[in-house]
Amino acid sequence: MKDQEPKARGVAVTFLRFINKRNPGQILVLGFLTVIVLGSLLLMLPVATVDRTFLGPVDALFTATSAVCVTGLTVVNTGVTFSLYGQVVILALIQIGGLGFMTMTSLIFMAIGRRISLRERMIIKESFNSDSLQGMVRLVRSAIILTFSIEAAGAAILSLRLIPEFGFAKGLYTAVFFAVSGFCNAGFDVLGDPNSIERYAADPVINLVLMVLITMGGLGFSVLVDIGKNRRFGRLTLHSRIVLLMSGILFLFGTITICLLEWNNPSTLGGHDLNPAEKVMAAAFQSVTVRTAGFDTLGQAGLTPAGKMISMLLMFIGASPASTGGGIKTTTFFAVVLFIYSVVHQRQDYNVRHRRLNEQVVKRSLCIFSLALGLVLVGTLLVSSAETVAGDPIPLENVMFEVISAFGTVGLTANVTMGLCAFSKVVVTIIMFFGRLGPLTLSMALSGGSDRSNSIRYPEERMMVG
Repeated sequence: MKDQEPKARGVAVTFLRFINKRNPGQILVLGFLTVIVLGSLLLMLPVATVDRTFLGPVDALFTATSAVCVTGLTVVNTGVTFSLYGQVVILALIQIGGLGFMTMTSLIFMAIGRRISLRERMIIKESFNSDSLQGMVRLVRSAIILTFSIEAAGAAILSLRLIPEFGFAKGLYTAVFFAVSGFCNAGFDVLGDPNSIERYAADPVINLVLMVLITMGGLGFSVLVDIGKNRRFGRLTLHSRIVLLMSGILFLFGTITICLLEWNNPSTLGGHDLNPAEKVMAAAFQSVTVRTAGFDTLGQAGLTPAGKMISMLLMFIGASPASTGGGIKTTTFFAVVLFIYSVVHQRQDYNVRHRRLNEQVVKRSLCIFSLALGLVLVGTLLVSSAETVAGDPIPLENVMFEVISAFGTVGLTANVTMGLCAFSKVVVTIIMFFGRLGPLTLSMALSGGSDRSNSIRYPEERMMVG
């Protein structure tokens, strides 16, 4: 026993030295990986399933990653396959993934009265995509309070609708699960229905409450804090105004185009016995849910090809920075559009609302856009090829829908996920991980990249493009 103590101490010291050598981005990646691995092990226990059987490691890893990355893609039916224990594990993983593991760690530190160090503040800064260390602890505290307050309010309203349907215990539990999954933009449910929440396509309470939860979770904690502090649009920061503007534009664009493309489609808006007002509500819900939530009231497999294209575009853009959602983010898309506008009009600066965006912000946005597009294309190629080799080829548009849904941490599927082969599941798992952490953050962490100023500048040369 005495011999084991020095060995254990030596392992701990080696581990701490390893952690201390990692930059904040790498620690963030390691933190999420640790939570995913622990979640996978918990879901592999026989007690996690209803029939007490062993869940395969690939399926457990896929489910845990989908929960931690707040995606919602499932290879097994959550409400049917998992026991109450398994569902609570998934719910905890969703909450950790939505807030971020570093935020949850900070919550524990605050509860025990431990001071958050400078290094930990740097990791928090990385997790919130912030460019300043100032006010990190205050932002974490506000994020925690906002999250639990909004989820509690959502659960309370949903319970009024669900308790009469399922009884008190199950109705309250389902409402809480919906509220957490909705605000965290996860898209998991425990109804046991293979068609997600299509049964509630015409239900105004379920639709409107979930839309509010998804939208608030997708705005980003810094924006919610800014709104609560300043209350008037004109007093908000430029970041908050751009986020709200882009979110509003994308919501209206999605709602209008889905109405136009799916109004008479018997497989979607035209086939659920919906009146005109309910069709508009269902289209609005689709516009919101494809921006990283994953709840499905229409049936994505039945969308027209154009409807799938619009949904894929919205999934690719996703939510906003420092939020519970994924995608390239609304502000990234805005910066890319602004860059194109400036180049076309031969303007040197990137101006918006009498302000000039930093060139590094625009470069970072272009890098994120390019890496994300490359990841989606490579993922689509790998999954499509793997399914063809496995003897069960899937239409390319459905494969791309699946891959973009994974990258955007959306969780919608055109009835593809449960039929994927093991290799495709691993590919989609990796894409979900990239989508949650961000392709640029993860790429820099894996490469060990850091800000290294080069004192040598070579002669400028020209190259023809376009």
